[in-house]
Amino acid sequence: MFKLLRENIRIAMGSIRTQLLRTVLTIFIIGIGIWALVGILTVVSALEHTITSDFASMGSNTFNMEQYNISDQIDGNNGKKQKVNPIISYPQAKAFKEKYTYPYTQTSVSFQAVTSAEVKYESKKTDPDIAVFGVDENYMPNTGNEISKGRNFSASDIRNNTYVCILGSDFEKGLFEGVENPIDKVISIRGSRFRVIGILKEKGSTFGNSQDLRVFIPIQVARSMYSQPNINYTVSVMVTYKEMLDRAVDNAVLTMRNIRKLTPTQTDNFGVSRSDDLINRILSITGYLNIAAWVIGIITIFGSSIALMNIMLVSVTERTREIGVRKALGANRSTIAIQFFVETLVIGQLGGLIGMIIGILSGYGVASLLNFSFAIPWGAMLAAVATTFVVAIVSGLYPAVKASRLDPIEALRYE
Repeated sequence: MFKLLRENIRIAMGSIRTQLLRTVLTIFIIGIGIWALVGILTVVSALEHTITSDFASMGSNTFNMEQYNISDQIDGNNGKKQKVNPIISYPQAKAFKEKYTYPYTQTSVSFQAVTSAEVKYESKKTDPDIAVFGVDENYMPNTGNEISKGRNFSASDIRNNTYVCILGSDFEKGLFEGVENPIDKVISIRGSRFRVIGILKEKGSTFGNSQDLRVFIPIQVARSMYSQPNINYTVSVMVTYKEMLDRAVDNAVLTMRNIRKLTPTQTDNFGVSRSDDLINRILSITGYLNIAAWVIGIITIFGSSIALMNIMLVSVTERTREIGVRKALGANRSTIAIQFFVETLVIGQLGGLIGMIIGILSGYGVASLLNFSFAIPWGAMLAAVATTFVVAIVSGLYPAVKASRLDPIEALRYE
């Protein structure tokens, strides 16, 4: 069996070499279809990986109390006019942290103070594009930020308004380039001096915005430095056990309604964003991109199937005398059919392999340009192999059957 298969593959490769130009064009056509399919699926896979990585940093057992529901904004509020919610003020955020006592939870209050700060160290300074956040001691674990050097804020740091800070990883490569250890070094922000107590692990970029050029300082210190009106605060809650998440969210909604003095007939004037719901909503949108990839791929592959069937029918016609000789020497119908079928499979898989390689490389290039986190698209590769196999079967079945049914006497007479 295996000896016959090897012989058929050898004959197929010989036939390919004798019809090199026509075969190359067919492989190229198949490759274009697989390239379109794999390329788009690779970009979509990179997008999904980026979204999952970015939002998973919140933690799967985490939810935020915010001014608006982010998921509603993603859905476009279903065409309805969005209700204007009041901001979450500091007294409200502080009251929530004090009153929300659901078991096995920890609450963090934070706000983005500025996005255009300049940070100085000795004679060096950064561009004025640094984001400064006011946070408390629970912010880092609640948001999935990990410390690579130094330590996190302590409750004492927050309570005593200590002028300490935690920096993103890019500061080591920029502001502190050449410095062996930035811990305990003193930086200056807006004329205030801060001692560095921690450096975060690298997180990369989210849709072009660097997550590693951020400075975190105690929340009360940030409030004293940046006292603009209508500051909107974010309250994040981390639940230790995932099974308790639903009940924890319900309890948090009741607590916030009481703080905002809402009556039972009034709707919520704040949003609750769960990390798992947000990821699922965004990933559902990428499903449409997957559908588009398959539609484009199938249309192109349909054309390549016709081309492959055509070249095999032409091959059967041109090799009619060869088929007659093989039958005269004892080859049966199944042997002839397998020979042409294997030849179709070889051409299809060569086209699929080339299209797969170019598609992955193209997808990687697009993902790099868009700052997506590239991941090996195993699903796209499996789809490419399966698709080329189906194309080969559909395209090769009729020519193989036609070749096997040729009358040997008539075939030997063919010129």
